[in-house]
Amino acid sequence: MSQDSSQPPSPPPGGGTGAQPSGGDMPLWGDQWSGAAPAAGGLGPPPSGSSGWASGGVTFAGVLMVVNGCLHFLQGISAIAKDDVYARVNDYIYRINLTGWGWILLMLGVISAVVGWGILRGAGWARLTGILIASLNMIFQFMFLPYAPIWAILVIAIDVFVIWALASYRPEARQPR
Repeated sequence: MSQDSSQPPSPPPGGGTGAQPSGGDMPLWGDQWSGAAPAAGGLGPPPSGSSGWASGGVTFAGVLMVVNGCLHFLQGISAIAKDDVYARVNDYIYRINLTGWGWILLMLGVISAVVGWGILRGAGWARLTGILIASLNMIFQFMFLPYAPIWAILVIAIDVFVIWALASYRPEARQPR
């Protein structure tokens, strides 16, 4: 079917509405600079390890680890100083004395804050150590669920993000500016 020259041209296939830098038939959400078509899922390739999302995620993960470490430190002090801060759970399989939990949380908080600081400083050892500490923290928070369920679930979700951010970041793939 031919188009009348007095009518504006139809938009390119894929829903684009204007000229694209790498070809007129590629959707705007594809990789416009390399000419690659979007992935079968629709919105193009996921962020690479050197993207702004990954590097920003690592910075945010470092901040979260420092803050989480400080909060664990305070949580540990409150459990050590006063055993009746948290409700006692009688029928939980992972029941530990709250003073013991306090010492665990206190040490984990100090280590987490130091590792978070190392991540913010760009230390090579901090990424792997951060993944390990966040994984341990997830396990400990699962065991702490009956004492503070909402807080434990929130911290587990934060640890999942920290692990993702640290695992997906590839500092050697960064492009110099």
